[in-house]
Amino acid sequence: MKFRKYNALGNSYLVIEEKDLAVSLSKQIITIICSQNFGIGSDGILLKLVDSSRPGFGLRIFNPDGSEAEKSGNGIRIFCRYLFDSGLVDEKDFTVFTKGGAVNCQIIDSGRRVKVEMGTATFDGEIIPVSNVSGEVLNKELVIDDEVIAFNSVSIGNPHCVIFTDHPSRALANRLGPLLENHPIFPNRTNVQFAKVINRNRIQIEIWERGAGYTLASGSSSCAAASVAKRLGYCDSKITVRMPGGEIEIKIDENNAVTMEGPVTSVCSGTLSSEVLAQGI
Repeated sequence: MKFRKYNALGNSYLVIEEKDLAVSLSKQIITIICSQNFGIGSDGILLKLVDSSRPGFGLRIFNPDGSEAEKSGNGIRIFCRYLFDSGLVDEKDFTVFTKGGAVNCQIIDSGRRVKVEMGTATFDGEIIPVSNVSGEVLNKELVIDDEVIAFNSVSIGNPHCVIFTDHPSRALANRLGPLLENHPIFPNRTNVQFAKVINRNRIQIEIWERGAGYTLASGSSSCAAASVAKRLGYCDSKITVRMPGGEIEIKIDENNAVTMEGPVTSVCSGTLSSEVLAQGI
């Protein structure tokens, strides 16, 4: 089964075409393929769909635990780079259809950078969703391990929990991330960002990604944290988000529509052997 591997600021994905599938992508198969020990190693799988019924490109996004994500900023940028490398798009705008909605995309610098209109950020608890919270989920409180934590929730097609702290760290993300991801208040689980405001145009985040765990970078997490920072008045409309893997540029308009721009790097291409795939059958 053919694949291509890319990374976006240290967040890697395999791109596979639906027409090339040798087996069904069950949770067990996905987990094996994404495993660094038993497969090729990846933060997820991007499946290009066979869909000729509409202009644009259909995409399904799978986390390394086999669950399906509605949207991924880094994943979408990587998918766009794949489309460019495959000769399916040029530097004109095009549309990618995800479970979390359609996004308009543009290739920049021969695929080395990609700009994506990620959609509109919403803070409404019913839409995100967040249980037992009405209206905007901003500056709310949760008790985790006897610790009161102020949190904010937002969706840009997938759910996020943003916590502001003076000391974001990998250790903090690893300690609180899984507890927040799986907290009963988030019925669909949630991505978690630990954010620090540096100035009006820059924030720093550490990320616990739903279905993947600690990760060096995340496009949708960058959009989420930046959206909350602007909504709370901490930042202006143009925000650079710094992560352990690098930086992403975010713009947010007056209607909370979010545009993301960041790099993509090609890693390799190859074929997954039948022996690897047989482990999950």
